[in-house]
Amino acid sequence: TAAYFKPLIIAWRNGAPVRLQDIAKVEDSVEIEEARAEFNAMRSIIVSVQRQPDANTVAVTDAVRKILPQFESEMPPTIKLSVLSDRSESIRDSVHDVQITLLLTAVLVILVILAFLRNWRATFIPALALPLSIIGTFAGMAVFGFSLDNVSLLALTLALGFVVDDAIVVLENIVRYVEQGMKPFDAAIKGANEIGFTVLSITVSLVAVFIPILFMGGIVGRFFFEFAMTISIAILLSGFVSLTLTPMLCSRMLKSQHVAARKPGLLSRAFEGGYNAMATGYRITLDASLKVPGLMILLVLGTIVATVFAFGIVKKGFLPTEDTNIIIVRTEAAPDIAFQAMLDRQRIVSERIRADPDVLYVNSNVQQTSFNPTLNRGSIFVQLKARPDRLNRGSISDVQNRLRRSLAGIPGIRTFPVPLQNLRIGSRSGAALYQYTLTSVNQTELYDNAQRLIESVKQAPGFTDVTSDLTLGARQLTLNVDRDALARYGVTMDTFRSTLYSAFGTRQIATVYTPSNDYSVIMETDKARTLDPSVLSKIYVRSSTGQQVRLDSMATVTLGPGPVSVAGQSQLQAVTITFNLAPGYTLGQAVAAMRDLEREVKMPATITGQFAGTAQVFESSFRDQPLLIAAAILT
Repeated sequence: TAAYFKPLIIAWRNGAPVRLQDIAKVEDSVEIEEARAEFNAMRSIIVSVQRQPDANTVAVTDAVRKILPQFESEMPPTIKLSVLSDRSESIRDSVHDVQITLLLTAVLVILVILAFLRNWRATFIPALALPLSIIGTFAGMAVFGFSLDNVSLLALTLALGFVVDDAIVVLENIVRYVEQGMKPFDAAIKGANEIGFTVLSITVSLVAVFIPILFMGGIVGRFFFEFAMTISIAILLSGFVSLTLTPMLCSRMLKSQHVAARKPGLLSRAFEGGYNAMATGYRITLDASLKVPGLMILLVLGTIVATVFAFGIVKKGFLPTEDTNIIIVRTEAAPDIAFQAMLDRQRIVSERIRADPDVLYVNSNVQQTSFNPTLNRGSIFVQLKARPDRLNRGSISDVQNRLRRSLAGIPGIRTFPVPLQNLRIGSRSGAALYQYTLTSVNQTELYDNAQRLIESVKQAPGFTDVTSDLTLGARQLTLNVDRDALARYGVTMDTFRSTLYSAFGTRQIATVYTPSNDYSVIMETDKARTLDPSVLSKIYVRSSTGQQVRLDSMATVTLGPGPVSVAGQSQLQAVTITFNLAPGYTLGQAVAAMRDLEREVKMPATITGQFAGTAQVFESSFRDQPLLIAAAILT
């Protein structure tokens, strides 16, 4: 503890000991003092549990929740343990919704088959292909290491319509022979033999549509590989079931009867009029089409042209905003703001957020991290109520817009509410969902042109919450080291740097080991003494001869404005612009608008601009879309 270090003798002066407590403030504290987290206005510590790449989120969450009561029982009663964020809840909800959709889809498919076949026995045969194909698909998914998630469940839902197609084709051909008087067994053999090649061609053509998706590259390719493979497995299994199980069931379940001797049932009589009207309309349309083949060819060509035209003008996006019940509010204040002042403004923002009727709790955080290198920026984690419990059952975008309006008038701080997404592409953290990065070797040129582009983006429609990691206006001291003076005094550059770090940094000088924990011993200069540039004249560097040399005698000091932090990318100076989309605008429109704005500000050739994260993946995948569509048509 601090009590052990206080009486340590560090020197003798005039026969009297100089103890550490005489020249320094020694206390038990935290390693980083300028860091504060508050949960609903109470001091808190956040413990983040990250799953391993191959682990299941739901399983990890269940395991953590299982041991939480044990941890809480070992803590003092004044400490309360709360779950701030459970990412598995949105996963469970979305998977449950897809499961319900899967079940409803299966029921609707069976009802449609019944409505058209008008026979319970005949309906049961293709309906049985559904569970068999799905169960077989589970086995195929296990071979490829897939799990039951939103992507695979969506693939299974879409596959339900394909799964029964082959069975219906085989069934219809067999039923036709049964109605002509053949025995079900003979009709099954003959019907299956006749239609086998057709079923095979249908199955292969359906799978061929998804082959290009299997070879998509990048993150999008990895995302859709599971989708395409799952649906392909289901289609292949349905073709196998229709050529094996379906004929066998037809031979056992269909009754021998002649269509003339068959008495229509209640269901048949109810739908017969509608079927006859549909057949009559189809016959009239078909006859008219066959009489004007040239017009039909022109109609087909016109449809193709219209499709290409519609593809060009339709709004294009990447991923819809997911409602995870979580919003992250990024905050930004003046670059020279003090830590306590930033805390005060952050608390005002937190209180305003807590007043929203759809907010459950709020966790505010201000500290320097690898994702947040400056103290003039913070973040607020906002947990929302489930959508059924929200005001007017509003979406997460409704809450986001309401918070944006509510927080806009707070003086001295800017806020950027962003819905948290389960799938976030890119490792760089920002105040918005989408990012655009400018890079250059010339810092001055980069900063000047980046500011011009940022102002243009703020004025352009379609963009909102526009900000960047470029924060100028901070006071900056520049030390120009006189290397001749260093050599003259016998001071090395490493010693010069080390002295500066000891004076203005946070140096760990020792570690105290105990049976239960390890504690760092931190040495730093009193913060109040490092705010004035004149402090440099009071810092001395020990030379190789033991002489104490004033630091400012070996360097000239220049005070001026500068950036709060300097970002880099691929060994180049970088500025990243972040933005959200205004209501009614898509990512495709924003990408095109950003390119237009870059041309309007006449960006120099020495500066390169490119989208990052989600926007970058969208731009690259959009370029491949025409090729993928053409490949799907050709295959």
